[in-house]
Amino acid sequence: MIQFETNIETSLDHIQEIFKRQRMFFNTGATRSVQYRKTQLKKLKKALTDHEAEILAALHKDLGKPAIEAYSSELYTTLHEIDHALKNLNKWSKPKRVSTPLVHFPSKGRIYHEPYGVVTIIAPWNYPVNLLLKPAVGAMAAGNTVILKPSELAPATASVICKIVKSIFEEDFMAVVLGEVETTTALLKEKSDYIFFTGSTAIGKVIMEAASKHLTPVTLELGGKSPVIIDSNINLANAARRVIWGKTYNAGQTCVAPDYLLVHEDIKSAFIDEMRQQLRQQFGGDQQASHDYGRIVNDRHFHRIVKMITGDIVIGGAYDAADKYISTTVIDNVDMEHPAMQEEIFGPVLPILTYRNIDEAISFVNAGPKPLALYLFSRSKKIQNEVLQRTSSGGVCLNDVIVHIATSTLPFGGVGDSGLGNYHGEASFKTFSHAKSVMKRGLNIDVKVRYAPYKLRLPQLKQILKWLG
Repeated sequence: MIQFETNIETSLDHIQEIFKRQRMFFNTGATRSVQYRKTQLKKLKKALTDHEAEILAALHKDLGKPAIEAYSSELYTTLHEIDHALKNLNKWSKPKRVSTPLVHFPSKGRIYHEPYGVVTIIAPWNYPVNLLLKPAVGAMAAGNTVILKPSELAPATASVICKIVKSIFEEDFMAVVLGEVETTTALLKEKSDYIFFTGSTAIGKVIMEAASKHLTPVTLELGGKSPVIIDSNINLANAARRVIWGKTYNAGQTCVAPDYLLVHEDIKSAFIDEMRQQLRQQFGGDQQASHDYGRIVNDRHFHRIVKMITGDIVIGGAYDAADKYISTTVIDNVDMEHPAMQEEIFGPVLPILTYRNIDEAISFVNAGPKPLALYLFSRSKKIQNEVLQRTSSGGVCLNDVIVHIATSTLPFGGVGDSGLGNYHGEASFKTFSHAKSVMKRGLNIDVKVRYAPYKLRLPQLKQILKWLG
């Protein structure tokens, strides 16, 4: 059996030393080399591949993740992000030439993407590899040094990641800081050049306030109640299968998991029946005995979710505190006062509301905070366009759930209460880069009309500028 050292905490003095060392190393200019960045990305890829078994074991210990689920959502997506960056880094990092107005002739304009410096990444517990290392890939690709803060609520995974990083990188390039809330507070007191945080909206506000004291830019990947609108014109079996998959993945502990259903009233009963069948097909008659279903991360979150299991329970409702198990639970006939509608659920509970027409569904979604994700199942292009044009959310899936976040060519991020900024693929590179504008002019030609004493009259100046465009 693999043993995990989980009671490690980084001292406050060591945190200060890490910042000092990383800033000194960044100022040497070593990370500005594209080849250097590629070399570090390749080292990380090899280490993750070499330690695959240990990482999967840690994820199972922390969250009960099945190996297939853990590999696909944590390791594969991270390795794919590395490959995508390696393939495109030369293109991303090349200065981009832009046009300049004739009034500045002769001149050339270029946009250079330069690294910020020391980047701090603070990750949550629900995908403790993916949500720590995928943003790190972007920060590395952009030429920054990186300080990683894994969640203390996934201690086995944090321990493995710390061991891996220490084995391949010096702390002046990448370091892992371990500890609880006090450690994170100490980390935020230091001056980072960029902070990337994934977690709750409430903690996101704390991060933003701390960053403001140093005027440090931030990306906040938060959450919210992601709705699923179910039109009457759908393939019932496929829609129910995908909804159940999205709600049971990681036992519902996903920031973009379906949070509640808005089902057309004409098909509600049929859709509930289909979800019941899909659960049986995916997990058998005893979901707790299935090796393909995870567990709630800790007792606090277990009891928080259990309090939501009340009302008209039409599917599930079972739970076991000793096993941190909660069955996939569907609750019908809820209203806005129901406990499951008061906050992001972040667990395998799915409330159902109904609507009569798409206007009613859109109005309901728009009445709340902007969600991180919005899902619509409908064959109607008119309804699809209506929802796309009249709602605002971090991202959208049409006729599926969650999968948009596993696409490196699509930026992922929230809007409003669900987040600030985005990442994945080139969006990550841009997030962790400052776009520096550079104009280069020739010295041989110099039109003197711009200098004092001004000889042009204002009407003449307007005519000249209009002609020059």
